[in-house]
Amino acid sequence: MSDYLVIVESPAKAKTIGKYLGKKYTVKASMGHVIDLPKSQMGVDVEDGYNPKYITIRGKGPILKELKAAAKKAKRIYLAADPDREGEAIAWHLAHSLKIDEDSKCRVVFNEITKQAIKDSFKTPRKIDMNLVDAQQARRVLDRLVGYNISPLLWKKVKKGLSAGRVQSVAVKMIIDREKEINAFEPEEYWTIEAKLHKDKEEFVAKFVSINGEKKDLKSKEDVDKVLQALSGDSFKIAQVKKKERKRNPVVPFTTSSLQQEAARKLNFRAKKTMMLAQQLYEGVDIGKEGTVGLITYMRTDSTRISDTAKGETAQYIESNYGKEYLNTEKAKEKKGAKTQDAHEAIRPTSVMLDPKTVKSYLSRDQLRLYKLIWERLVASQMAPAILDTMSVDIDNNGVVFRANGSKLKFPGFMKVYIEGNDDGKKEEDKLLPEMNEGELVKSETIEPNQHFTQPPPRYTEARLVKTMEELGIGRPSTYAPTLDTIQRRGYVALEEKRFIPTELGEIVLELIEEFFPEILNVDFTAKMENDLDSVEDGEENWIKVIDHFYGDFEKRLKKAEEEMEEVEIKDEPAGEDCEKCGHEMVYKMGRFGKFMACSNFPECRNTKAIIKEVGVKCPECKEGNIVERRSKKRRIFYGCDRYPECEFLSWDKPIARTCPKCDHMLVEKKSKKGTNVQCVHCDYKESQN
Repeated sequence: MSDYLVIVESPAKAKTIGKYLGKKYTVKASMGHVIDLPKSQMGVDVEDGYNPKYITIRGKGPILKELKAAAKKAKRIYLAADPDREGEAIAWHLAHSLKIDEDSKCRVVFNEITKQAIKDSFKTPRKIDMNLVDAQQARRVLDRLVGYNISPLLWKKVKKGLSAGRVQSVAVKMIIDREKEINAFEPEEYWTIEAKLHKDKEEFVAKFVSINGEKKDLKSKEDVDKVLQALSGDSFKIAQVKKKERKRNPVVPFTTSSLQQEAARKLNFRAKKTMMLAQQLYEGVDIGKEGTVGLITYMRTDSTRISDTAKGETAQYIESNYGKEYLNTEKAKEKKGAKTQDAHEAIRPTSVMLDPKTVKSYLSRDQLRLYKLIWERLVASQMAPAILDTMSVDIDNNGVVFRANGSKLKFPGFMKVYIEGNDDGKKEEDKLLPEMNEGELVKSETIEPNQHFTQPPPRYTEARLVKTMEELGIGRPSTYAPTLDTIQRRGYVALEEKRFIPTELGEIVLELIEEFFPEILNVDFTAKMENDLDSVEDGEENWIKVIDHFYGDFEKRLKKAEEEMEEVEIKDEPAGEDCEKCGHEMVYKMGRFGKFMACSNFPECRNTKAIIKEVGVKCPECKEGNIVERRSKKRRIFYGCDRYPECEFLSWDKPIARTCPKCDHMLVEKKSKKGTNVQCVHCDYKESQN
């Protein structure tokens, strides 16, 4: 018989911790929650202080029975669920089920699963934190009151399978509002003028900034012509040269939000996938002689703080591998917003000495890519700032001033290890200018005016949406990934080219919620609710009062909606062709991955077809078919002949409707992080689009 029983959530975590604790400890997994609100009913008694009705989750009976049997044999029980509200609630439910005294020191928490961290945590067990439990309980009850009251209304008035929630409904509203902005956007014309100049055979580009000492916005061709007419010849004088040294500070370590954003930008990971891989790295991976080790700290956090031990170890690594000059001698300022919980550290490797090369052979490809990102981000955060030499040159021709800007990396600092991604995917590069002095003359080769039009705001990517939700205080680290997953599964939004577009269903549901439950879609209201839950966690607010304050008005709106909400019929849009299997009309449907065609005779006929997008190019292989856009099983876009399987032509790059001027073979659009180029599939011909 073991002296001690330790209960965690997952078998992987149990396996890792069990190796550290020794034979006196039995470590078992609860497989997440064993007790929760029932799925078949709301499970909240609004007449009795919002008292939750907890039950054993269906299918978890045998697990609970096994835990009770093990608990009877143990001298002492430790509850070691994750160090957050969810984990505290799991521990509380287990304490009740196993008849553990709530006031006993049965709770063990750790931010990382390493031998030292685990042993230290068992030296300082604590009581279950009821403020954390109450905050989690308040969230669950609130979500039930909203979801289990509005969802049946939507089933009745629109269609079955719909849902509404505080955070998900606001996320859908943000996507729909952005779409409205795009549709209402009216582009405005503007122009730029670029001068291609040369000095001592070195070419560089300068842009128009002012005329006769006044900055001038070029809004029309007439404005441009006035500038061009003012120019006198091709000789330009260097009017001003400014040289500066610019410092660029290192990035801070990852929070949940910034990890999801950067993994989307650099690795093309969805938020759900990022969190799944991070969970695996946290719970432990077998790395050979050292056994199973948790490779990163806890992945649900909004703090950028790291421990002094981690700082010291990272500084040692940097000095040994890059040199003392790469150490950051300035005290790093950790970003801490008003809403930051700071309950535990940022996401970082548990040991910087376990670099990606060391663990490479033990991780899957995707685990390694995410671990490398986290490892590099930590190391870079503790390195010296990068130093850039910048140069700005004003060049004058008869009162018309053009400006050229250049920069050169003088000292890479943290950029030697890591450069933060950006949403347009472009990499920073040195823009070098020739050495120039005031009073010198340079010659122009060409003066090129370019017409532009302002662009609408971009649709949300997952990364952008997570970032905006965080900035607005909508949701918390644990809610971003499940929220994005839910709104897609419900069919309220779809992803097209990695950007969210609203569906007709999403717009209908949002319109109904906006009419009858406007407070749920109010960003300030939702953010305040999150702050109220934080106050419950801090012991400053009573959870029942927080819910009661919300439910009074909500209940009145609910009664009004039940009486006044009209039924909505969603008609399928005809696809303009008949089903080849039964002859009925085909219609457009919206699925999780976007639009598709389905037979209107469903469920008698279950025929479906992908919507074929032609790209306007004849097949270069069979010369008969047309090239169409298709998707692989992993939803990756590729291009093939519409005569497949007779013709098996395939290209991952988009063909364009002209041939190579050098060899007459097919040209394709080749996308990279630097932009899009047109290039030949046969020879070395290439042309830049950007």
